[in-house]
Amino acid sequence: MANRMTTLGRLEEVVSTADEFDRVVSQALPLLLDRAAGYTKRFLRETGQWSDDVAHEKFVLRWGAEYLEQFLVTGRSEVPCRPLFLLDSLVARQHSRPEPFCYHPDLLTPLGRFLDGLVGRAAVSRDALIALYHHCYGLGPGQVISALRLNGSESPRIYKNFQRWRDSGWKRAIGDMGMTDAELKGLNEQQRQQHRFNSDAERLLGFVQAHYRKSEPDHYPCLSRLQWEDMFLQGYGTDYRIWHLALCLECLRTAWGLGLDGAAIVGKPRLVLQLEP
Repeated sequence: MANRMTTLGRLEEVVSTADEFDRVVSQALPLLLDRAAGYTKRFLRETGQWSDDVAHEKFVLRWGAEYLEQFLVTGRSEVPCRPLFLLDSLVARQHSRPEPFCYHPDLLTPLGRFLDGLVGRAAVSRDALIALYHHCYGLGPGQVISALRLNGSESPRIYKNFQRWRDSGWKRAIGDMGMTDAELKGLNEQQRQQHRFNSDAERLLGFVQAHYRKSEPDHYPCLSRLQWEDMFLQGYGTDYRIWHLALCLECLRTAWGLGLDGAAIVGKPRLVLQLEP
């Protein structure tokens, strides 16, 4: 408790340089994460969107971490400042925006948790990121390589990503989601009504992707068709293609099939959710 109060007191003091900011903040990351998550929990409670369950607890931790990440990135340019008050103001600004992101009730359903878990895992794991092309659009490794016009050095990595996902990543992701065998069986039964099932999944996927794309670097915005075409023609932006197109269905449809001649393949990708690896 004494150490906590000492750290809290230091965070309330003015830091004058970026290096001092880094030093003070690095010694207090658990406290700052707890504070950001606590504000988010209180916000959800006050707006009637909180439930005492694991899903909501994970949500506030994830959003607390995102607020903390924003704070670490922008804080160095805000000196001189009082770090604790800077974090408080950042979170307050987010919660004061019109219609701030709150946990969508449909994401608490088995289908919502499945999609949320897949995309959330993809934000931190390349294997899971590549697996999104299979789970969302039914693409195999060869099709991913062709669709994204990847070069020879990337091709073996794509196959390895798929294999590692099937061997261990999938099982770990399902465990992290907390999906039960009964829930997966229920999703398989829902999938029999294919059109409705995929329509619901596409609606939720857009919501989830928009959330997790907040994790993208600032230099990964959506591009126009001409910009995607130039990227493919000139042969650059490999990481850009892999990352952004997995997390943005609209850009994937825009960029779909753009090859060396700039022509588009007929039949843009559509969501056909795959429940197995």
